[in-house]
Amino acid sequence: MSVEMELRAAHVRYGPLEALHGLDLAVPAGTVTVLLGRNGAGRTTALRALAGTVRLSAGRVLWQGADVTRLPAYERARRGLCLVPDLRAVYEGLTVAENLALLTPGPADPAPYPELLPLLPRTAGTLSGGERRMLALTRALRARARVVLVDEPSLGLAPPIAARTYRLLAELAVRDGPAVVLAEQRVPDGLAPGTLVHELRRGSRAASGEPVEFT
Repeated sequence: MSVEMELRAAHVRYGPLEALHGLDLAVPAGTVTVLLGRNGAGRTTALRALAGTVRLSAGRVLWQGADVTRLPAYERARRGLCLVPDLRAVYEGLTVAENLALLTPGPADPAPYPELLPLLPRTAGTLSGGERRMLALTRALRARARVVLVDEPSLGLAPPIAARTYRLLAELAVRDGPAVVLAEQRVPDGLAPGTLVHELRRGSRAASGEPVEFT
């Protein structure tokens, strides 16, 4: 399995606080990787470091072996990185249809979430948390990205929709070959065979293995 992106000895500081303490993290292509940990463990910061929305205070970010540490977030997006944050992941002033139209031209297609179909004329800011999550996830599933980073995919979703989401993300990794990285507080049910799990504690990697080892 080839490595798509890496954090090498990554340090991130928020003022006087250090959120990542020399984190080494390899993200393979065509695989779902889960960053597991409690709030404050460094999961979200690791995603932001890969995406370029926070700067490293030390260490490097590699993309297929090339150093992209100083590459800004918008350039990483242009190269095929898609980040779905846990909050503010949609354009609230646009309708659902307009949010979808930013992905691809043509008629708005909310697949794989048909629940969004009757909501196409609604302004995204009026949606429930779960509806916004489905809209944001549609972007990740249709972006044709090389790297897909999702912070808490099931946030606000009903259990059946959450299960569908994990299945779709696993199918995306296998079918199109991107590296898919999920930040989670616990191991989700129904993860595909071959999923990698890294448990983070206080900004460092504490353990790595398969999902069954963390349930």
